[in-house]
Amino acid sequence: MLTMAAVLAAGLTASLGMWQLSRASQKQLLQAALSTQSSKAVLDGRELHAAATPLQLAHQRARLTGHWVQDKTVFLDNRQMDARVGFFVLTPFVLEGAGGVILVQRGWAPRNFENRTRLPTVDTPVGRVEIEGRIAPPPAKLYELSGAPLGAIRQNLDLVQFQVETGLPLLPITLLQTGAASEGLLREWPAVNVGVDKHYGYAFQWFGLSTLIVGLYLWFQIFRRFIYRSKDPASHV
Repeated sequence: MLTMAAVLAAGLTASLGMWQLSRASQKQLLQAALSTQSSKAVLDGRELHAAATPLQLAHQRARLTGHWVQDKTVFLDNRQMDARVGFFVLTPFVLEGAGGVILVQRGWAPRNFENRTRLPTVDTPVGRVEIEGRIAPPPAKLYELSGAPLGAIRQNLDLVQFQVETGLPLLPITLLQTGAASEGLLREWPAVNVGVDKHYGYAFQWFGLSTLIVGLYLWFQIFRRFIYRSKDPASHV
């Protein structure tokens, strides 16, 4: 029974290590695909609006010309940047000559914790502007209670719901605006990392545990008995 248990435990932990290595390989392919996307030619508004499947453009760079819809700006609460909690500021951007609208994640602004209803000062240029960034999915959703308010400050934002609310022809993607801090916004977005190293670390732990199980079994069931038996004078009689 002990031998069977040791074999099963060692086999299970080794298989989990192999599974983590396969996950690392998958993540490496994904990271390579993301790098390929970011190295493609910069998109303009017409190309973006004409794309049959805009979600396939994720992580590709874009340079867009148009104007802001300032009165539809949304402040997503409890968002972190540079180890500080504040708002992600999102504003719809009308693409020049394309007719479409893309929601832009413009950057991060600090929160006033003494007056939680006070909005940060964000400068939104009027008229024709040019912005740069990379195509991204909508911001990740945080936990919130049902029936959350739909004011300027929100916990989450659903693009479909926001399109119905504003009546704007929003694209199913967003633009993560890049560049130096400006307009009262910080843009130190984290680099895209799919977490390959994490899986290698898990694999090392599982293989280490498997090796430990085999080593303990060999020591207590074989080597230890052999050593003690060789020291027993009665065994030589």
